[in-house]
Amino acid sequence: MAAMPSAKANGIDIAYETTGDPADPTLLLVCGLGSQLVNFDPELCELFVARGLHVVRFDNRDVGQSTHIDARVDVRGAMRARAAGEPVDAPYTLSDMAADAVGLLDHLGVDRAHVFGTSMGGMIGQTIAIEHPDRVRTLTSVMSTTGELDVGGSTPEAGRALLAPPARTPEEYQEAAVRNAGIFGSPGLYDPERLRARAAVAWDRGYDAFGVARQLVAVSASGNRAAGLAALDVPTLVIHGTEDTLIQPSGGRRTAELIPGAELLVVDGMGHDLAPPLWPRIVDAVAGFVAAHPT
Repeated sequence: MAAMPSAKANGIDIAYETTGDPADPTLLLVCGLGSQLVNFDPELCELFVARGLHVVRFDNRDVGQSTHIDARVDVRGAMRARAAGEPVDAPYTLSDMAADAVGLLDHLGVDRAHVFGTSMGGMIGQTIAIEHPDRVRTLTSVMSTTGELDVGGSTPEAGRALLAPPARTPEEYQEAAVRNAGIFGSPGLYDPERLRARAAVAWDRGYDAFGVARQLVAVSASGNRAAGLAALDVPTLVIHGTEDTLIQPSGGRRTAELIPGAELLVVDGMGHDLAPPLWPRIVDAVAGFVAAHPT
């Protein structure tokens, strides 16, 4: 698997790819838990480019071709500590991951970006907006939540899928991608063969079960962002699907409720994914929102 460009950012290496004209406004795509930049399909990126955007996608730390951290963690222990209101021991937090993204913008010479984050990437995007508001033109938080324990929880089945034993072979990883789509994806809209093909690429690029665990602990260690979201002065679009069982729609509604002036788009039939049939509506919504907030 060929290596992608890499940036020195926040003391680590961040693998990234850009699409479109750097002179156009930058849309920074931030991946979710365990996801690599390939999870933002090239065809989706091209749709954004066709709407006049310069698209940047990257591997968060601990996945793909970015730096992997050498540390063991206790996921279930971290979740229990968080539920009990106790400190969570973690190698890093969402603040560190937000600083990684800002370091990538520095490397690319981008002063301010339109930030689009999905799931954990939405949490990272929110953290960028809270801690680095001067770097964000707009925030789009997709299928994400606030970190408050009483909103955005998983259904029991989706929670079990999230904490299932990791795949040991490429084939297991591909089948897990399809199985999970059946649990929390968009019903009837995802393509199993597309998911298998993308999972095969992700496995070869650098699947790391321990890295995914460290990311999950980072989420637990970062607490809730309610106060920071309520104080935001960043134009925000919140997108959530009616069929999301991994982060249920209450997470998106609460995010939009907290952020002053936020717009909420609830997408009928959308689960916890960006299934191709949903792309036109999502691209239209994001491109329109970006165009309405050029500065």
